[in-house]
Amino acid sequence: MMRMKRCPEQTDGVEGAYRYFAMAVAAEAGRYLRDNLNNRHQVRFKGVIDIVTEADQQAEDMIVGAIHRQYPHHDILAEESAAFTTGSPYRWIIDPLDGTTNYAHGYPVFCVSIALEWEGNCILGVVYNPMLEEMFVAEAGRGAYLNDRSLVVSKTGILSEGLLATGFPYDIRWSQENNMNFFQAMAVEVQAIRRAGSAALDLAYVAAGRFDGFWELKLHPWDTAAGCLLVREAGGTVTDLRGEAFLLTSPHVVASNGLIHDQILSVLQGVDKTS
Repeated sequence: MMRMKRCPEQTDGVEGAYRYFAMAVAAEAGRYLRDNLNNRHQVRFKGVIDIVTEADQQAEDMIVGAIHRQYPHHDILAEESAAFTTGSPYRWIIDPLDGTTNYAHGYPVFCVSIALEWEGNCILGVVYNPMLEEMFVAEAGRGAYLNDRSLVVSKTGILSEGLLATGFPYDIRWSQENNMNFFQAMAVEVQAIRRAGSAALDLAYVAAGRFDGFWELKLHPWDTAAGCLLVREAGGTVTDLRGEAFLLTSPHVVASNGLIHDQILSVLQGVDKTS
């Protein structure tokens, strides 16, 4: 079992309690997912290619149940359940299994994502990769960490030397807004693009300097809440496709090390104008 380590120079108290709670429940759900990866899964289709497995639901039940027990008056927004609202200034935003398609096929690239908002502002983000036992944690104004190591975004300053990540929406088969045009334009401008299938993990990797940038269309709050805080707290930049402030209600996201952000936006906006 991974030993939980305290982020350097963090204090205990209310904020510390939330952090350790989120880390503990993410680790518990992640271990369940890891241990059951190679089992035969019950797959239900939410759309033509958008799926959910029994593992998604079980992991979410574990996380939501823990929140109800520990913080019964907090609001909850989770991918697989109806929103739970009490009017609390605190709201947990949960993706119990980001990378469901990967998981259903036994492809070991997925994560658990948990964020906490206070009065509409994200104050805590946790992304846990159980296959590598990597716990990414960020707190607003306090930095981002991978296990016990402080995270800083990459120093790549030229787009052509950058490694980027992206993904494609579930309505790729029938929607004109499917990211194929952006991907085609970006592929000839960068060193390479990766499409791993987990937006939260992609954002965590931008924070860790493994990716220099990331963009994707039609994401949901549970896909981006924790990861975007990680990028910001690691010194990166997060906007929408227009370069304006990214909100959880924004339809599209661009995240980067900051140094190549305008270059990424220039490529994406150039495609937008010709579409």
